[in-house]
Amino acid sequence: QLQLAESGGGLVQPGGSLRLSCAAPGFTMDYFAIGWFRQAPGKEREGVSCISSSGSNTYYADSVKGRFTISRDNAKNTVYLQMNSLKPEDTAVYYCAARYSQYRDYVPPMRESFPSWGQGTQVTVSS
Repeated sequence: QLQLAESGGGLVQPGGSLRLSCAAPGFTMDYFAIGWFRQAPGKEREGVSCISSSGSNTYYADSVKGRFTISRDNAKNTVYLQMNSLKPEDTAVYYCAARYSQYRDYVPPMRESFPSWGQGTQVTVSS
């Protein structure tokens, strides 16, 4: 399984920006679609965004569309989530997860199983 590590979380004011990173040191991510999920206290886990292993196709939840951008640099084995215009309701622990696919342009539905997960990074949006 791919070992993933998130970074970039923190405290930001409403309207601010953060960029999260998901790295897989020592592993190649070339055939793994990567999803970003989040979970706020007392709420169910939510699929936020996903990117195909090629980087050509992406998915965004309605709640973040137009504000978040997912991208990847396979040469650096890293996936990014740029979060702009942050709102208090974006406060959560953010996790990245990986799912293998031989089809490099495939974006798996986020309700499907993602076998590999990172430890999460806290994002807090508050004034």
